[in-house]
Order: sequence, then structure tokens, then C-alpha cells
Amino acid sequence: MNISFNIIGKGEPIIFIHGIGSRKISWNGVIKELKEKYLCISYDLRGHGESKVVQNTFYLNDLVEDLEKLRSYLKIQKMHLVGHSLGGMIAPSYAIRNRERVASITLLSTAAFRKVEDEQKILNIISKIKREGIDKVLPDLISRWFTDDFINNNPNIISKRLKQIKSTPLNIFLNVFQIYASTKMDTWLKKIKLPSLVMTGENDLGCSPQINQKIAKALENSKLIILNNLKHSIVLENPQLVATNLKMFLKSVKYISNFD
Repeated sequence: MNISFNIIGKGEPIIFIHGIGSRKISWNGVIKELKEKYLCISYDLRGHGESKVVQNTFYLNDLVEDLEKLRSYLKIQKMHLVGHSLGGMIAPSYAIRNRERVASITLLSTAAFRKVEDEQKILNIISKIKREGIDKVLPDLISRWFTDDFINNNPNIISKRLKQIKSTPLNIFLNVFQIYASTKMDTWLKKIKLPSLVMTGENDLGCSPQINQKIAKALENSKLIILNNLKHSIVLENPQLVATNLKMFLKSVKYISNFD
């Protein structure tokens, strides 16, 4: 098994999917609040953390296949999917291909229906990394992901996040950033009929409340929650609040496995 994962708890399975340059441990604060009633699985995306580094270019479909390999390895029949940022693109893409395996999807701080200028901002960051190296964009990334108050009050978390980014192989970081930039969910989100929760931070510029309103509207059976005073990294900024809203949503989902 080339995918590194953590598993804890009992109950209906939830698989948590992190974003660009992050790690499975980013979910620890959320999982702490859910593990008493749910079987919580978090994993490192390929090339991240303890998961195998790959040299060849990969695409969204490959990340979806990795998720299916993990599900099959763990012999999970049906699960809830929770994805943050890039993970919020992997989850619905998996759900479309494997409808019978998914009970619900939760999309946190993800993007669709982006304007051309928004896409260009992401491409500019990728270009700058290629020209000048990762260190030159770190201040901008941290500023995009966290509020100023959080940065000032949580230096240890910011330091750990920076270490995660720097320890991600550059080819992997650029690869997943390119997937995030090029994925357009606009045309296929409407195909998803599953119970869906859409959540983002009030101050997230890249995955704004306006964008997430459109995502929620495209999903036939969805609920939208905007978290006040948070930016992009909501699972680190306020994991308790994220978990509270997630628990309320999951309680409303009728979990029926067709494989029992």
C-alpha cells in the first residue's frame, strides 16, 4: 500500500482528504470531535507526507483512483467524504464515478465557477514558484490561507504548515497546484444528487462565499455554511467549529449501505 493513512474511532466511515502541500494530520482537530461516533480515516495524498513520492506527472483522475485504492484496501463498503481545497475537488469527482460507495460529500474551502482573473492569480503563483522557488511565495500563501490574527496568535501552527510545504517535493507541489488551477467543476457538479455540505471562510479570497454559493446551488441536495472571521485553512483555524457543523450535517444524512 503506497498510501499512508490514519484510522481511529468507530461508526460510519468518513474519509478526510487534505489540500495542497498539507498532511493527514491537518484533520486531527476535526477528527478529535468526531471519533466517538464515526470511523475517521485521514491519508496523505501521493507524494505528500508519508505517502509514496511519484516522479511522473499525475492528474485529478489519478488522485481519485488513489482514494478508491484506499477504500478497497480498507474494505469500506460505503463512506462519507470530506475534502478541503483540492480535496474538495477529489471528493465530488470520486462521487460521480462511484456513486454507490458514497453516503455524502462535504466540500470545505474549495473552488469552482472561478473568474478568469481568479484563475490567472493561481497560474501566476505557479509561474513564480517555477522562476524563483517556493520560498518566494510562502508569505503570500500564508496570507491567503490564514487571517492576520491567526498568524500572529498561532506561530507554532504556521511554522508546522510552512515545514509541510517545504518538505513536499517541488514537482509534487507544482503538480497538485496545477490540478487545483485547471480543475473546472462547473459543468459536472450538477450531476451529484448526494447529500452535500458546502462550507468556507467568510474571508477566503480564492474560495470565496460567492463562489461557494454557486457550488451549493449547483449541488441539488446541499447546505451552505459560511464561517465568520475565517479564511481558507478553516480546519486549522477553527477545527471545533468545522466539526460541530459537520456533525450536525452528518446526523441529517440517512446512511444506508447497499452492500450489507
